[in-house]
Amino acid sequence: MREKSAEWLPHLSGEIVSEAHGNYLDAYVVALEGWRRGLTLKWHVKESGKFPEMKTWFVDKPGQLFSLESDDKTHYFFRSRGDKVTNEAVEIGSDKESTKELLQHKGIKMPEGSIFTKETSDEAILRHASGMSFPIVLKPTDGSFGKGVITNIKNNDELKEALEYVRGKLNYSNVLLEEYIPGKEYRIYVVGDKVVGAMNRIPANVTGDGEHTVRSLIQRKNGDRALNPRLRSCPIIIDEEVERYLSTQDLFLDSVLDTGEQVFLTEKTNISIGGDPVDAFDDLSDGIKDSAVRALQAVPGLSHGAVDLIVHEETSEPYIIELNPTANLGGLLYPIEGQARDIPKEIIDYYFPETQDALRKTSIVYFDYREVLTPLQDKTAYNTKVVQFDYDEIHTRKFIIHGDVKSFVFHKWIKSKAKASGLHGFASLKPDESLEIVVAGVDQELVHQFRDILLENDGGFNINEVKEENYNETIKIGFEIEGEYKELLNNYKTVQRNLESSKKELKKLEKQYSNMLNSRAWKLTRPVRTVSGTIKKMYQRITKNSH
Repeated sequence: MREKSAEWLPHLSGEIVSEAHGNYLDAYVVALEGWRRGLTLKWHVKESGKFPEMKTWFVDKPGQLFSLESDDKTHYFFRSRGDKVTNEAVEIGSDKESTKELLQHKGIKMPEGSIFTKETSDEAILRHASGMSFPIVLKPTDGSFGKGVITNIKNNDELKEALEYVRGKLNYSNVLLEEYIPGKEYRIYVVGDKVVGAMNRIPANVTGDGEHTVRSLIQRKNGDRALNPRLRSCPIIIDEEVERYLSTQDLFLDSVLDTGEQVFLTEKTNISIGGDPVDAFDDLSDGIKDSAVRALQAVPGLSHGAVDLIVHEETSEPYIIELNPTANLGGLLYPIEGQARDIPKEIIDYYFPETQDALRKTSIVYFDYREVLTPLQDKTAYNTKVVQFDYDEIHTRKFIIHGDVKSFVFHKWIKSKAKASGLHGFASLKPDESLEIVVAGVDQELVHQFRDILLENDGGFNINEVKEENYNETIKIGFEIEGEYKELLNNYKTVQRNLESSKKELKKLEKQYSNMLNSRAWKLTRPVRTVSGTIKKMYQRITKNSH
């Protein structure tokens, strides 16, 4: 991995997004940007607000639907997509045939190809392919994340094998057969009429060290990917496609590669299946960027989203592969090489341009993603508002305490004092058995006075020394006890929530049972149940005596 040459955004550090994985990462970073600008942030369930009218999917679990509100307007978001993108645009973006028709009508190049439905046999597709120039590409018309896409098919035998795999094993009946465009593939993110980010997606690969097998190198690389906020949810999966692609290079999972030898595991570039994101914003010509903007604008109502394209290796012409109205942002925010691009900023600028001048001093502050979603997970609310406080500047301070600092009671005392002063921050036990306390707030005097509170020690704790230092890192709102006590507290809260949920379910069942007992039907059938019960007892008695 090459994160050493990557420059990530300090206000979206790995620590800040540590609790937001996969698709939840996209929602969190956009929501966080709006919240930091003073917009009112609410998280929703799918039945809340405007969301029943929006095109969404896989949203039973909270954390992907949110709204941002200013004094005069509210916008709703699903992951990275806001309500300025119409449902019709989303439908077109997910339909490869509709996309192709619109783009070709605007004179925008796409690979030539044909779509075949389930009514078309494999034999008919093979006959059609005989009139095409190999190599070609086979892909499902309704697939995603690169699943079922077979590239660089060189002859009819390979196509037959690919059809058996995609239509038979993966069960994608409707497929697209198109020309293969050799070249580099890019994902370009467009907001309005400008490109705000671009990356080259490199197919999953490993580099040899002269000792480890390909299988072992994949495992080691997955360990590295786990440290990247975007890639941690996208490990390289060893499957039939990987083994098949290795075999085309006369390699196997147990092959040992020479030192420095790079081997690709697939031709597909999707990050979700192991691809590497590399920033390419400064590498693309204005002409290619303009093609991406025109492609997005060709779809009515598609005001922002991602454009996937290939730049032909010989002609340098861009060919649009697909449009994605609900694109993942992680690869642009956390490349393994190059400069991260602040896509969340651009999206919020587009929806709330009046907030562009909001002070960036707030960028060190963030909220507990899991905790704010608790009411939605417990099904006690349809939406939940994230606490917002007005500030122009955040003041921070760090205190190092030596003494008897391991006590849970002492930690609770510190937390109560911080909350009473309106301060945010955390307390954390260090390896040298000292306690690090960080406090932050809008009132500089209260922040500095916290040292006096520690020294006054009205709880009578054994404090030997208090050191004071500057602190310029991130701050989560609220006050948190880190380490084993935090884990204990989280477990306690989980058990408590489950208990409350069980109590509510029991109460609901008791009410249903009571209603049933009092119902007219239950009363009318009482004689029948009595006779039935008597007969059942007599039968049991007779059966017992017969033995």
